[in-house]
Amino acid sequence: MTDASDATVDAVGKLTEALEFVERARGHLYSFHQLMGHADLLAGEASDALREAGADAIAERLETDLIGRNVLYGRWTFQVVEEFDDNYWSPFRDHERQVREELLDGARHVHEARMKEERRTHGRKGHEARP
Repeated sequence: MTDASDATVDAVGKLTEALEFVERARGHLYSFHQLMGHADLLAGEASDALREAGADAIAERLETDLIGRNVLYGRWTFQVVEEFDDNYWSPFRDHERQVREELLDGARHVHEARMKEERRTHGRKGHEARP
């Protein structure tokens, strides 16, 4: 374990925690991407069913105005995900990694490792320091 000060470990831990929240947000963004894609496919199936039921004008309206529509100006969700990954997620990860390398010799979760060492019962089964 690193010999960095508690203040340094806590500060880096905050940055890592922030990254964990960004990771969670990214997961929600991917869920949004998949949900919207599935909704578009279902709308296409609904349009096909409407056409088969004789509602050609309604099906045409859905096909030309709704199905395949951008969710944001000029963007489908895959483009939103890619832009987020390139412009925010990747730089955030790079910064967090660089800070850990500079201050903690690259070690991850030092705050948690210290907490585990303080809270575990030494010598007790199920409380081992490492696998």
